[in-house]
Amino acid sequence: MDYSSLPNDPDHPVGTSPWQSSPRANQHEEGIAPSSPLAKHSTAYVDTSPQQSEDGSGHGQLDDATTLGGEDGPQPIPDRARGLPSNGEGVQGQQPYHQQSQYRQQQRQQQGTPYQQPHQQQQQQPRSAVPSRYHTSGVRSNQRLPQYKLQAKITGLERTGRKDPVLRFDVHTNLPKFRTTQFRDVGRTHSEFAKLADHLISANPEAFVPALPPSLTSAGVGTAEDETRVKASMQRWLNYVCSNEVLMRDEEMVFFVESDSGYSPVIRMKQPATGVRRKMIKQFAPPPDDTPELHDARPIVKQFYLGTMETGQKVDKVVKCRRSLGLAESDLGVKLNQMHVQETHPGLASAYRKLGKIIQTTGDYHAAQGTAEATTLGDPLNYHSSDAFIVKETLTNRHILLRDLLSAQQATRSKLAAADRLKASSSVRREKVDEAISALDEARSHETYLGNKTQRVTANLLHEKRRWFPRTAADLRTSIREYVLREIEAERRTLATLESVRPDVRNIDATGGLSRLGREAHPPIRRTSMASSQGPRGDAWSGVPRRPDALDRSIGGSFPPVPEEGTG
Repeated sequence: MDYSSLPNDPDHPVGTSPWQSSPRANQHEEGIAPSSPLAKHSTAYVDTSPQQSEDGSGHGQLDDATTLGGEDGPQPIPDRARGLPSNGEGVQGQQPYHQQSQYRQQQRQQQGTPYQQPHQQQQQQPRSAVPSRYHTSGVRSNQRLPQYKLQAKITGLERTGRKDPVLRFDVHTNLPKFRTTQFRDVGRTHSEFAKLADHLISANPEAFVPALPPSLTSAGVGTAEDETRVKASMQRWLNYVCSNEVLMRDEEMVFFVESDSGYSPVIRMKQPATGVRRKMIKQFAPPPDDTPELHDARPIVKQFYLGTMETGQKVDKVVKCRRSLGLAESDLGVKLNQMHVQETHPGLASAYRKLGKIIQTTGDYHAAQGTAEATTLGDPLNYHSSDAFIVKETLTNRHILLRDLLSAQQATRSKLAAADRLKASSSVRREKVDEAISALDEARSHETYLGNKTQRVTANLLHEKRRWFPRTAADLRTSIREYVLREIEAERRTLATLESVRPDVRNIDATGGLSRLGREAHPPIRRTSMASSQGPRGDAWSGVPRRPDALDRSIGGSFPPVPEEGTG
């Protein structure tokens, strides 16, 4: 690059030098005053690596220090910038480079040792003196990327009758897309949560979006257990969505949290295939899959979906029968209680009255037991069935994506064959050539896009599958454990209630009432204990003590914490 055309100000030789913008423009030599901010740090940019000149005298260091690399290779520093005398002809009268070198050698011979001292001091300066702004690349490589997080905590549930409940929650995040890091008392209805869940399912084919829990449970609207379970299940859903690296970065999460007046999806996404076309695609055999783990997962998920759905339906039938049994027992208790009015025997009348109340109470217990069965086993089975359905459909979407990739590859091959035929043709028109090249480029770009998307979806779904299976198994085990505990408590309560009427039945008359059960001879000594088998310390036939908090423990342990991302 020729700098001979640049203006040269004799009063400000350094300020008009073309090298003043370079870190190594101004050497720290005696007699040069820095005229720019970079001149203050110019001593740190001297190349301190030992270099020898051609004659081996070691003076080549100064020659290298006074030359800088430009766009056209090494260039000498102008004499005026170095404080050397000029011939008075301005920039155009500068001496050639070899004459400048001879002049510098004469200056070194005249100055001798005093000139070399400041230069040796420069060589002794450590490299750490270089400002940190010129090490930005190294600093950035050592810095770790920030770990983004999104946390939401349910703080309240507002319900008015059977209307759509409003969930209150707080949000804390460090994602750069949000306006601030904290959002307090955000209110969204359950239907708005459902809109968000539908969007996440359609817009993120590489993630298993969990099914949204229902807005009410079988425990009954307005009960404390219903509110506790709805809040816990929604909190668990939010924990999973906010901890997922793919879902937390979705644009709709920002709109869902920051919207001031309700929420409606801004970006409307649809499934890749719906309706009759989707049913038709499912009738064909799955496409060739190079990931056997995902290929084998879909049949398992489908069987789990059908099994939980069928089991949930049977549990619902059991619950209906249990509630019908409770109603029948309550009716029977009322009728037995009415029989004591016309009974003349005082002992039998008292037994009718107390036995009727006990049977009526037992009917109420059975109705409550049916509700507990629906809450602890029926609702989890229905939820896991809907969750497995979403997973199955997500894997189906991957199969559709694989089919689209195969179609794109076939289209690319056909376009390439058409281009080859056109190239081998004897008469070729320019319009056809341009059209064939454009079609081939478009087919290749579409194939590349689908290939990259397939790889991304496969890698993420493989990770999601390895987390979904253990999580679902743990949740189902927890639900079964809670169901068993509630059943044991219900049966123990029913047994203790029935045993409470045993003295009244045996005291109908002096012979023991109905305790003889048709026996001919009366036992001389009655050995049967009248104590209840269900005491505060446990069963009479079991040595295992009963925990007083068994019922609360079963309810509290229904929702284990969500495992962290990457631990499944």
